[in-house]
Amino acid sequence: MPTDSTTAVPAVTPGWLAPHPAPSTPTLELPAGTVDAHCHVFGPGDRFPFAPERKYTPCDAGRDRLESLHEQLGIARRVVVQATCHGADNSAMVDAVRSAAGRARGVATVRPDIGDAELAALHEAGVRGVRFNFVKRLVDAAPTDELARIAARIAPMGWHVVVYFEAADLPDLEDFFATLPVPLVIDHMGRPDVTRDPDGPEFDRFLRFADRNRCWVKVSCSERLSVTGPAALDGERHAYADVVPFARRVVEEFGDRVLWGTDWPHPNLTDHMPDDGLLVDHVAHVAGTADLRRRLLVDNPMALYWPEESA
Repeated sequence: MPTDSTTAVPAVTPGWLAPHPAPSTPTLELPAGTVDAHCHVFGPGDRFPFAPERKYTPCDAGRDRLESLHEQLGIARRVVVQATCHGADNSAMVDAVRSAAGRARGVATVRPDIGDAELAALHEAGVRGVRFNFVKRLVDAAPTDELARIAARIAPMGWHVVVYFEAADLPDLEDFFATLPVPLVIDHMGRPDVTRDPDGPEFDRFLRFADRNRCWVKVSCSERLSVTGPAALDGERHAYADVVPFARRVVEEFGDRVLWGTDWPHPNLTDHMPDDGLLVDHVAHVAGTADLRRRLLVDNPMALYWPEESA
């Protein structure tokens, strides 16, 4: 739970990069009602302490700064995903969702012993999903039996499960994912290796898994997946070009189940901190028509997170 302002804040993990100090204004005009379907808040640590079991300690990146960034970029709504540094204490995420007065939804981290009253309180606050993290450098081994019990608990509430994993681990996880009795949302296109062929067997396997299980897929985290990095292509605002063929396949094959997010404030990056205005412009290369962009940025996230408004 939040603590008073005298709480000592631990030192930031060495090498941690703070969010971009002055993001550019994008040249792409986003459609009205655009949703950032994947962003986080960190702290502030003096109000929302980080979890003792965390794998990293970030700098503060709270809701006020997130809201300011979204205003600059032209983003109307957001989905705040619980960060691993806060563990199963969802206080910072819930605070960010509540402060948006209906323009935000949340994705929580919960433990199997969570009570019905706490689940109901999260739902009332705007939470609509639970995240299962399988990235080994961020969490200890995920207990699938416990996660299955959580999924069964949230199914009657109409929630979904967000799964975060790396491409190489999908063969070991896909049978478990297929048993979950709730919709699945996949973070960051399943983290493909973008040095490989976007039409090759590894990415094909991912796409067929997503199609077979009617998954939603987030076209996000280009700055994390890219090897070529933020360098402009042909002098244009077209960074992270090596990710485009993968993201374009997802957008074209999952037009009604694809989502987009900034991943602000971009945790665990060590080589560069992306310009969020450039990430918005990147969308034009991933979704090449106004119709595709509207589905990616507005229609799909509204259908998943605000179905009562999109019916």
